[in-house]
Amino acid sequence: MPKLRGSTVVMVVYLLFLFLPIYWLINMSFKTNTEIVSSFSLWPQNPTVQNYVTIFTDPAWYMGYVNSLIYVVINTIISLAVALPAAYAFSRYHFMGDKHLFFWLLTNRMAPPAVFALPFFQLYSSVGLFDTHIAVALAHCLFNVPLAVWILEGFMRGVPKEIDETAYIDGYSFGRFFVQIFMPLIASGIGVAAFFCFMFSWVELLLSRTLTTVDAKPIAAIMTRTQGAAGVDWGVLAAAGVLTIIPGALVIYFVRNYIAKGFALGRV
Repeated sequence: MPKLRGSTVVMVVYLLFLFLPIYWLINMSFKTNTEIVSSFSLWPQNPTVQNYVTIFTDPAWYMGYVNSLIYVVINTIISLAVALPAAYAFSRYHFMGDKHLFFWLLTNRMAPPAVFALPFFQLYSSVGLFDTHIAVALAHCLFNVPLAVWILEGFMRGVPKEIDETAYIDGYSFGRFFVQIFMPLIASGIGVAAFFCFMFSWVELLLSRTLTTVDAKPIAAIMTRTQGAAGVDWGVLAAAGVLTIIPGALVIYFVRNYIAKGFALGRV
């Protein structure tokens, strides 16, 4: 019988430690609330899918996922649209204060969302954007744009400037060159930046909860308000948690190669 290596044992223990919370969440999602609070078991004694049925049939639950996806997609598109030309400018041109401006952009990302919750609340209430998807999307841009600029600038700096010059000599306009030639060359960077923008908006709670009430309330905010007359509905909450993990897992799966390349370039 072959001996187990120390590294194998460590990896197995680490994976068990990593997947135990996820397994327990899935385990709870197929239990009734009574079974969850009254007994301890490694698997459901009387499996049920009622928790998932509740989420998919109750607008108060499934609209939370719709709202989250709407403002996350809007934020990702806006963040990339702003970050791409900004990162190109930082990677190709040198101007007075460029390093200071680049550092100032990153300092916005260092501040916690709680710092901006009250200003955003007052501003959006004044201009009529409160409780809208665009309100949350724009608020998240304050954090995602600096990060996207930082990531994309590293990828763009790796593209030789001679490509730009050759395209201009061949008669390409800047817009045509940027879309048809330059963006395909940094597709990995765009994928990495989109991933981080998506994940921040998907899991962020404070701003999304502060800036919404009913019409644009995200699933993260709904999951924090599950206390009812009968107590917390742990089964439905667990099922909601499982469904919340799925979009992030799908995004990671599709951009995994881009993320690996980002680590190799030292920009992630």
